[in-house]
Amino acid sequence: FMHLGTVMGINELKLIDDDQQLPMLMVKSGDHRAAILVDNLLGSREIVVKSVGPQLSTLRGISGATVMGDGSVVLIIDLAMLIRLSSTTENIEAVTVIPIAAEEVEDTTPLVMVVDDSITVRKVTTRLLERHEMRVVAAKDGVDALAQLQETIPDIMLLDVEMPRMDGFELATNMRGDDKLKDIPIIMITSRTGQKHRDRASSIGVNIYMGKPFTETDLLDNINVLTGKDL
Repeated sequence: FMHLGTVMGINELKLIDDDQQLPMLMVKSGDHRAAILVDNLLGSREIVVKSVGPQLSTLRGISGATVMGDGSVVLIIDLAMLIRLSSTTENIEAVTVIPIAAEEVEDTTPLVMVVDDSITVRKVTTRLLERHEMRVVAAKDGVDALAQLQETIPDIMLLDVEMPRMDGFELATNMRGDDKLKDIPIIMITSRTGQKHRDRASSIGVNIYMGKPFTETDLLDNINVLTGKDL
């Protein structure tokens, strides 16, 4: 059992009447189970999760943000991370999400950067990865990806080739020449399946080259191989 406001350091659990009905979220994350007490439930919404940028990306418990139909910006909470965090703490009321030292709670969930100029591909891929309990950041092209890489280092990158401003080959070349980025595994996913494109990717240092279309199983297996995670 956990109170969402207390875990995030926003507010404390108040005493309630014995006959009061409470809104709860029943959540499963890996081997963890949690009943999360919240202030209110508004229903289900289909949303597009966007990265929050360097100012908020370091906040524990925040995985992204979305813009609602009325124009309001809503932060997206990473419940799986909060559950893992609470399981390491004997006194849940003493837990604060912001800030927390990296060595105190190591988040082993793979962080995947999806770089593709197609918003549809980014959305579909993000949903697939999140269903398998991975965290995702998305970039619309190589320039956008390089900007985000200054603040966020993913465990692996899924990279398209044909993109405006900076294509996948140029981005991969930049990364392999940067000491901070050179060891990030890259899976290049593209409709360019000719041998010359494969050879060029290999010469740059791309780890795995996948042609479109591909199966979800193949993609997840390749991520598993490069990150060493049991997906």
